[in-house]
Parts: sequence; C-alpha cells; structure tokens
Amino acid sequence: MQQSPLHYIPIATTVLALVFSATLFARYRERGGTHLLWWALGGLTYAAGTITESLTTLTGWHEGVFRAWYITGALLGGAPLAQGSVYLHTTRRTANILSVALITTIVVASVCICLSPINYALVEQYRLSGKVFEWSWVRLFSPFLNLYAVFFLVGGAILSAWKFSKNRDTFNRFVGNVLIAVGAILPGIGGTFTRFGHVEVLYVTEFIGLSMIFLGYRYNVAGSPFRVRSRSKEATA
Repeated sequence: MQQSPLHYIPIATTVLALVFSATLFARYRERGGTHLLWWALGGLTYAAGTITESLTTLTGWHEGVFRAWYITGALLGGAPLAQGSVYLHTTRRTANILSVALITTIVVASVCICLSPINYALVEQYRLSGKVFEWSWVRLFSPFLNLYAVFFLVGGAILSAWKFSKNRDTFNRFVGNVLIAVGAILPGIGGTFTRFGHVEVLYVTEFIGLSMIFLGYRYNVAGSPFRVRSRSKEATA
C-alpha cells in the first residue's frame, strides 16, 4: 500500500497534543485539581498514540510500534480525559473507585494485546489495523473503554454546557463545553472506521477532534465576553 497525504496528519496531531498537555500541566501547577492532572495525562497519551501513527507513516509497520499504538490509541485515547471529567463531576470516593477499575481494565487489556500473536499476512506497510491480531477478541476491550470515555467525557461536557447555558455571564463555557463534546465524539467515530480498514478516517477525526477540545478548553478558561463588555461600560461611565 502506498502512502497518502492523510498518513501525515498524525504528525500535526502529535504536536497539537503535546502543546495541549503542556498547557494543562501549567494550569494544574497554578491551580491544582486532580481533574486537571488527569486531563494533562490524557493529552500525553493522546500524543503517544499519534506518535506511533507518525512513526508508521515515516518508517513503515513495526510490531512494537503497532502494539504501542493499540494500547495508547485504542485503550488510552480518551480514557484519561474522561477520568478527569469523573473527578470534576463526581465525588472523590466514586472517582477513586472508578480510577482503580479503569486502570485495572487497561492493564489486563494491555497484557492481552502484548501477548496476542500477529497474522503477518494481514499487515500493511503504512496502515495500522487491529485486524492483524490472531486473538481477535482482544479488540473487544476498546469499544468498552470508548463507551466509558463517551459517557463521562462527552456526557460531562453536555451536562456542563446545559448548566452554563442558563447564565449569560458563562456563555463562553457553554460554547467551550459544546466544542469539547463534539470533539470528543469524533475520534470514536474514526475508531469505528478502523474496524473496516479505513484508518485514514481516524487520523482526520483525531486531529479535528483534538483541535475542538483544545479550542473548547480555551473558551472555558477565557472570561465571558458579556462580562468583559459590561465592565468596559462601567469603566467609561
């Protein structure tokens, strides 16, 4: 299989994910909060997944890189970001329990992925796909983790958007959470396409999705334009 321009998109996604993670770590150091730490870790794992995609584009298929891609992408793609939302929207005790369950599931799944034999007849030089696993059942872990991510990351963003939509002064957070919700859904849609051999769709949705999540975060931490406008009027009155 020949490379296409779409195969180079993960390189840009990796850079964006690293910038996003650095931004979140800086926010965590400034304000604290376990949810910010999980989100920052989520940015790193997102970057780790797209780095493996970038390496495959630049150097071709390698077994170690492929297994790392499946663990960091299919298993860890959205889970740490979702866990940040768990800490933001639930009690500390509930979040800690879910963290243990999530980490345990990821560890078990990772071991199975590392042990599964590979069907080399199905390997394509510049395309990553879980279809090469001899143990096809290991691919069942990723839908479960993706549903977890959708429920908490997308669900948490929708809940926040609904809450902030009621107040004109928090309109920026309404917009931000809508962007995060849509951005979080896109990689999951792309992941579904990989099961049918269209990994290029995942590359596109990862980049667009992370861009929307990053933009949504920027909207959330920005001041409300209505509030700023009101203060400007008061200052000139």
